[in-house]
Amino acid sequence: MATIHQSSTKQDILEYLLKHSQATAFELAEVLDVSPQAIRRHLKDLEAEELVLYSSIVQGGMGRPQHVYQLSRQGRDRLQPSKGDRYGEFAVSLLDTLAQTVGDDQFKSILQKQWERKALEYHDRVGKGSLKERVANLVKLRKAEGFMAEYHAVDLEDSLGGERFIFMEHNCAISNVAESFPTVCGHELEMFAAVLPDCIVERTHWIINGEHRCGYLVQARKQQSQE
Repeated sequence: MATIHQSSTKQDILEYLLKHSQATAFELAEVLDVSPQAIRRHLKDLEAEELVLYSSIVQGGMGRPQHVYQLSRQGRDRLQPSKGDRYGEFAVSLLDTLAQTVGDDQFKSILQKQWERKALEYHDRVGKGSLKERVANLVKLRKAEGFMAEYHAVDLEDSLGGERFIFMEHNCAISNVAESFPTVCGHELEMFAAVLPDCIVERTHWIINGEHRCGYLVQARKQQSQE
């Protein structure tokens, strides 16, 4: 992830807002275990740097309005590792040149082969442990590549009867590539499904659709052996 020249608490604030979309100063103080006065000072500094913005709400139709904070576009960009990155710009330029040179069909085939290759690499590295262990290993791999990734179990029974996990990425390490070539996101879904072949993987959230995270529901297939 790009280096953020902020205090640890300010960075924690930015990352919390990235994950949760918005929060009040009181909520941030409770979650980060920092006094409300200190949180407000940090928020004032971040607002001055144009990294956060707020809207005012009145709860219950009475009392003083509360400020609800969220990341500005600049704040979100600060947490996107490839924004303004020369390597990311080079990748977009290279892909654009490749698409113009080889034609649309062959370009799609090349992207497909790249994600298949990545899936094989991930499959080998996540191992053959339990589904929880493999999802945790996948999160570690994505973090190493600049994604702010995490997962949690879903306690919900359905007809398949298997374990369920939500796998989330709160930023996109290839955001400028995805904006120029959104098909890479479709291949990403295929890649995760190939990495976890004994599971059903469904997209639940998508940054490219304007949501503040990419999310995937990973569902173990019932009574099917792992590969």
